[in-house]
Amino acid sequence: MTAGIAVATLVASVLVLLSGALPAVSYGAGFVPVRFAGVMLPEGLPIVVPALLTPLTATLIHGGAMHLLFNLVMLGFCGRLLERAVGGQGVAILYAVGAFAAAATQWAIEPESAVPMIGASGAISAIVGAYALLYGERRARAIGPVPADVVHIAWLAAAWIGVQLLIGAAGMEGTAIAIGAHIGGFVAGLALARPLLLWRYRGA
Repeated sequence: MTAGIAVATLVASVLVLLSGALPAVSYGAGFVPVRFAGVMLPEGLPIVVPALLTPLTATLIHGGAMHLLFNLVMLGFCGRLLERAVGGQGVAILYAVGAFAAAATQWAIEPESAVPMIGASGAISAIVGAYALLYGERRARAIGPVPADVVHIAWLAAAWIGVQLLIGAAGMEGTAIAIGAHIGGFVAGLALARPLLLWRYRGA
């Protein structure tokens, strides 16, 4: 499942980048919050996906080669190991729910934004969050009443978002980094990791 998602993302993103139609495709297939207020998209777009599906189709579009490469590396590393624990269906559920959670969080923050959100970072944040919960070594110490596990997860989330910000600051991504989307996806991964693990081994 992880390999299939990675290949589909790679092929779709490369085709869009090579076509030179990235801005138009971003509006037609990316997640544009203001569309949910009934605002119409510009005419003449090469592709227009129903608004409710754009959280998924947005994951297939990337604004730059380096951001695509980094996302695929993170997906491949974390997803491959996570798939051993929760199975292929679990990874698919995490990825899809992460994409929608990322879009919902970004919409909640900027519901009137007309800037398209593209890239798989939000969905991959769910994979990274689940991986951090199931595989991360808990070396962090408790901070006051905050347990060590929570501190550990918070550091991992901050590191993941920090790397995304650095990529954006370096000009490797065609659009602004959607912090809310990363947080939404990460939280979804944390919430689903153990239920999916229990679901897979419910008959064991």
